[in-house]
Amino acid sequence: MPADRRPLPQLLGEARRWFDQALPAALEAAGTTPLTPAQTQLFAALDDTGTTVAELARRTGVTRQSAHQTAHSLITAGLLEQTPDPTSGRRWLLRRTPTGDHAHHQAVHALATLESHLADRLGTETVTALRTALEQDWGEPPRG
Repeated sequence: MPADRRPLPQLLGEARRWFDQALPAALEAAGTTPLTPAQTQLFAALDDTGTTVAELARRTGVTRQSAHQTAHSLITAGLLEQTPDPTSGRRWLLRRTPTGDHAHHQAVHALATLESHLADRLGTETVTALRTALEQDWGEPPRG
């Protein structure tokens, strides 16, 4: 890689931070309580029918303890609720509350608006190509 080019992971991280900064600002402007990046990531990983803490930890790449703490903060905020898993007597599912559903829909709308702003700045073709590349199955990371 030429010395004047920054590593791709650094560029991806900066792009992620752009969204992590823009989304709370957009939600606050819409009158929704902004969430931390960790809360947003966990909230976005939920299934509509409910998701276990263990599954949320796997999907977001954090420890179960970290996912549990973040989920608890969202329960305290009234955005999530914990309900028994109908398929297992030992597991609990996290689901959005009606307030959480409203916040989720506002976040989806805000993200679409941010993506539109990004397309205005970078060009629709560039954003489409970026999305296409990121949606591909990259396979398992090389081992050495």
